[in-house]
Amino acid sequence: MKFLFFIADFKNQNFFKNKPEKIRKPIQFKFENENENENKNEKQIKQISSGSYSIIFLFKNGKAIEYLKENDSKQNPSKIQIEENIQKVTVGDDNVAILTKEGNVFAKGKDINPNNPDQFINISLLIEDKNDRIIQDIVSGSNSIYLLTSNKNVYGIGSNHYGQIGLDSKTLKKTEKPILMMKNVSKIFSGNSSYHVFLLNSNQELFGCGFNQYSQVGLGKLKEEKKIQKLTKIQNIPKGKIIDIQCGYNYSIMLIENENQNQNPKRKLYSCGSSYYNGLGKNENTYEFTEIKSSLFENDDNIIDFSVGNAHTLILTSNSKLIGFGWNAWGQLGTGDTTEYQFIPIQIELPKLRFNENISNYHFSCGVSKSFLYYSPLSFSNIEEDLIKLFRRKEFCDISFKTENGEII
Repeated sequence: MKFLFFIADFKNQNFFKNKPEKIRKPIQFKFENENENENKNEKQIKQISSGSYSIIFLFKNGKAIEYLKENDSKQNPSKIQIEENIQKVTVGDDNVAILTKEGNVFAKGKDINPNNPDQFINISLLIEDKNDRIIQDIVSGSNSIYLLTSNKNVYGIGSNHYGQIGLDSKTLKKTEKPILMMKNVSKIFSGNSSYHVFLLNSNQELFGCGFNQYSQVGLGKLKEEKKIQKLTKIQNIPKGKIIDIQCGYNYSIMLIENENQNQNPKRKLYSCGSSYYNGLGKNENTYEFTEIKSSLFENDDNIIDFSVGNAHTLILTSNSKLIGFGWNAWGQLGTGDTTEYQFIPIQIELPKLRFNENISNYHFSCGVSKSFLYYSPLSFSNIEEDLIKLFRRKEFCDISFKTENGEII
C-alpha cells in the first residue's frame, strides 16, 4: 500500500484569524484539481466516511484521500493520498479501515495497533484460519472494527470494553487480532460513535451486543443491562426485509422494506434507544424497534437514503424531501441555525442540486457532528463533475477545502 503525505497549502493565512465559528447551511465544494490533465472521472465520489479526527473520501477509481486533524495545529490538517484498489472505507471515532478489491483490510487506531496507532497494518492476515482471510465487507464501531469474510464469518478487533465483540469484557477488554464472533452472517451494522453492533444472519435473524445503557440494542425492557456481552437475538423485529441499520451513540435506526408490495415496496424507519439528543425521532425512550412516524412521510413518499451520526439523523425521500432531527449544536442538520436539539422530524431546505437525475443517486454520510450530501450514480459521463454539499462546524472539524471559486472554507 502506497501513501503520499503532504500538508495542505493555505494561501490566505489571515483567514483563520476571522474564521467562521460554524457553517449552518450546506456549502458546496469540489476537490482542488491537483493535476490539470487528470480525467474528471478520477474525482467522482463513491463513498464518504468520517469520525471525530478523520474523514476519508473514496473515489470511483479506487483511490482515496484522508484528511486527518492535527493535534498541534488547527490550521494545517494533514492530507494523505492513498494509492490502492480500494473497495470500501470505514472510519470510527478512533479507527480507520480500508478494504481492498483483493479482500485485504488495512487498519489503524490505538485499539488496533497501540504501538503505532497512525500506521496501517493488514489485520486480515491476523485471522488464525488462513482459509478465512478474504474479506467481503468492513464496518467500524467507535473503537472496534468488524470484518465479514467471504465464508460469511464475522470477526471483531479492537476494544471490547462494553462487550461489543460479543465476549465477556472482564476476561477480554480488547484484542489486537480478529476474534471470531459469529458464522453464517450476511450483514454487519454499527456506527462511527457506536459501542454496539448488530449482525444479520442468512435467515434474516438479527443479533446484537455491546453498550446498552439506553436500550440501543433493542432488546426490550427485560434487557436493560448496561452491557450485552454476548450476541443476543433481537425479538419483535418489524415484518419485512432489513435493508440497513445505523447506530448512534445511544440509539439505533433500522430501515425495513415491506416485501408484500412487489411492484412498489414501501420502506419505513424504526428506532430504539434514548431520546435525550433525539436522533431517535421520537419524544420518549424506546426499548425496542418501533416505527418513526411523521406527517412528512407521505403515503406516496419513500425513504431513499438515511444516515446517522453521533446523535443526529438525516433522511432523503423519493419526493426530494430532506428531513432531519436530533443534535444540532454545530449546525450539522443544515437548518440554518444552531438550535441545540431538534426534537421532532422537520423538513430542511434541500440544497440546489446540480443534476436533474434520479434523486436516488444522492447519498448522505453523517460524521460525529458534521454531514455530507454527495452525488454518486452508477456511472458518469465525461462532462459530469462531482458534487458535495457540506454541513459542519468549521472550528470543530479543523479541516479546510477549496470551493469552486477558489475560496477556502
